[in-house]
Amino acid sequence: DWAKAEAAIRVAAAESGVEFTEEKGEAAFYGPKIDFVVKDCIGRSWQLGTVQVDYNLPKRFQLSYIGPDNASHTPIMIHRAPFGSMERFVGILIEHFAGAFPLWLSPVQAAVASVSEKSERYAREVAGRLRGAGLRVEVDVSPEKIGPKKHRLRSAKVNYILVVGEQEAAADMVNVNDREGGTIGNMTVDSFLAIAQEELESKGRRRAAAPG
Repeated sequence: DWAKAEAAIRVAAAESGVEFTEEKGEAAFYGPKIDFVVKDCIGRSWQLGTVQVDYNLPKRFQLSYIGPDNASHTPIMIHRAPFGSMERFVGILIEHFAGAFPLWLSPVQAAVASVSEKSERYAREVAGRLRGAGLRVEVDVSPEKIGPKKHRLRSAKVNYILVVGEQEAAADMVNVNDREGGTIGNMTVDSFLAIAQEELESKGRRRAAAPG
């Protein structure tokens, strides 16, 4: 059984196309296993998840099933935890990206911030269009000035900040800013959505660029 499991794991690892190494003699408490190891932002390796075969617990719990031969057999258990502890996995992700997640992973992908109450209605309209396209969006229509609003949203690592004032509302445009402090420029909502969709589909981390 052990040799059969090792052979199956080798085949699965090879077919996955992911780079792997065999670590002979390392701890395997229940049976042959695959460990998932990731490197963080400073190059440290962390073993986060495992998929391993367990021959012990089914016997200890006296588990059995009736096979095609109508005889009783002891099953083999598979422990499947590809992310390991979810808390540890999320902790590594946050530390690795320093909270600045790529667009596809960010809890809040874009924020719409109004310059004044005169553009509040348009800000909510833009946010609704972004949500309708599937983006995770926050709206800030508070009476605070636009500078502190942008600072707060950048501190929260929101990928894109769409500033709207009376001029943007009149032209059906948005002024797009990134979280690094740069101003990308004015564009239509549809143009921004096209850029965001491309970034989401490629799972890239590139910055948006104004069309033209």
